[in-house]
Amino acid sequence: MPGVEIAILLFDGITALDAVGPYEALAMMPEAHVRFVAAERGAKRSARNGALALVADHTLAEVPHPDVILVPGGPGEAVIRKDPQVLAWLRAAHETSRWTTSVCTGALTLAAAGFLDGIEATTHWASMDDLAALGALPVTERVVIRGKVITAAGVSAGIDMALRLAQLEAGDDIAMAIQLILEYDPQPPFDAGSPAKAPAHVMEMVQDRRRRRAGG
Repeated sequence: MPGVEIAILLFDGITALDAVGPYEALAMMPEAHVRFVAAERGAKRSARNGALALVADHTLAEVPHPDVILVPGGPGEAVIRKDPQVLAWLRAAHETSRWTTSVCTGALTLAAAGFLDGIEATTHWASMDDLAALGALPVTERVVIRGKVITAAGVSAGIDMALRLAQLEAGDDIAMAIQLILEYDPQPPFDAGSPAKAPAHVMEMVQDRRRRRAGG
């Protein structure tokens, strides 16, 4: 089939926007064919109380050589990072992909697959140490392109990454047209979207919440 085949990996415990944000942008590229894939077909529940499900219509084996690989993040990423079937598919698909990408903690799975050894990459700010422990060189940039590997920082950065990928695949005008159609013109009510900008007490509140979730 002509065009660009894009495989977005799904799993239980996914952060939905990591997958859906890029999907909305990439699906608008000319001749784009987006496949939601997983080890097994079916609904994969989101990390937010499982209230939202995304459906994998294809198994990994059914999409062996996508042009673009996208690995989202979320609490469930810690499971797929150690899944031999997922890692084997990623390694084989990466050999022929044009682009291998991640959003948020999906970078940890790319690192576990061996794609980020000694390579600059980004992920969610709270997972930078984990990324380093897996052999990558963490950088605090929103989107990092190193060769054919593209990593995006936390959650919403996936939209930025998808627009950059659309630019690389289809050119500036197409990427700008997609941005316009999405009306992606962020004007957040607060300037607190990174640890460098958030007030100290808000940062502590978030860190405390994370510690309680981890049982610490």
